[in-house]
Amino acid sequence: MGDRSTKRERGFSLLEMVIALALGTIVTGAAVQLYSQGVGATWTVSQRAELQQDFRAASNILTRDLSLAGAGLSDNAAIQLATSATIPRYGCDQTGACYLGSANNAAGTYPLQSNGAPYLYGLLPGFEAGPTLTSNPQATDTVTVVYTDNSFLLNCYAATVTNATTVTFALPVAPTPWPTGCVFPSGVTTPQLLNDTVVGLTAGDVILISATLNSSQAVAEVTGAPTATGATTFTVPFASGDVLKMNQTTGTNNLASVTTGTQVTAQRLMVITYYLDNTPSPPRLMRQISGHSPMPVAENIVYMKFGYDMFNDNTSLPAVNQCKPGDNTTSCNLLNGSTGSAGLLPNQITKIDILHMAMDSTVKGAQGGYQGLDLETSVSARNLTYNDNYNNN
Repeated sequence: MGDRSTKRERGFSLLEMVIALALGTIVTGAAVQLYSQGVGATWTVSQRAELQQDFRAASNILTRDLSLAGAGLSDNAAIQLATSATIPRYGCDQTGACYLGSANNAAGTYPLQSNGAPYLYGLLPGFEAGPTLTSNPQATDTVTVVYTDNSFLLNCYAATVTNATTVTFALPVAPTPWPTGCVFPSGVTTPQLLNDTVVGLTAGDVILISATLNSSQAVAEVTGAPTATGATTFTVPFASGDVLKMNQTTGTNNLASVTTGTQVTAQRLMVITYYLDNTPSPPRLMRQISGHSPMPVAENIVYMKFGYDMFNDNTSLPAVNQCKPGDNTTSCNLLNGSTGSAGLLPNQITKIDILHMAMDSTVKGAQGGYQGLDLETSVSARNLTYNDNYNNN
């Protein structure tokens, strides 16, 4: 017979169990906290990186367009637009909707010179022409830049004003030389067709038409698709009643003022407007080209403000921190209290100051805090004025 153990087997006591559970809870809690902090830090870093990437993309496209303001237009370009009871406008698309103003439902109007006529410039300031956001009591600004589309070789076509609402475009037939100013990029031998499905003309495009015979110019809006009347000949409609109010049949400086039957040159203009859209939440920076539908550039843009350094050709003195060139009734309170730009025109702008383009982003929801970026920089407007505006002494 084997010996039976006389020792009593027993487990942990209640006190031991409680102590073990407490220690395990503390260790597990600490591990969970460290893990949570690591996940939060990773989230914050990744969101910060995404914020910086979005902000960089938005600032790059904005500053690039600002640097091109006036490119391809003549020196100190000031192009008189159609003059009648209706003033041409921008900031609207083919649906008839307009996107500027405090409620994102207003149009921008071109500046008027002393003769009462509207003019197109390489840059159009929009002082407080945008909405007021909850992040700042001051209304936001808009800005519109204008330059020629050199990637689309419309100026290689010989254009003929058929009538007040129609222009015919035809490629020269050899040995007829290409028009002056027609320069092909490397590897390109012929211009794009006007009805090209990717880069061709569409309703909403803005065209500058110039006649050398009588030195006249007209800016008009394409209102329909080009119609091919031959292999390389197209008829383009510029019907009245267009969204941007360019194609006016009365008054001056419209297509009718360019001699019918006269051969002219044409270029597509990029009329690009930046504004803040506060109809969704969070607000968005929008970019609209001519009469086409606007496209979002970046979200979470909470403020946008511009200033302009200019040179007064009449006084030969600089005028800095201007907010609305040509308007002597508006006070630039945000710009050191300087008064409006009395007597100055947009083609006298030498530098665009981005005073603020602020982007905010929440961290893990509204309770997690905020992080943001603010762009403050200056862009040279080298294509707006070529005058020697600075004293070399």
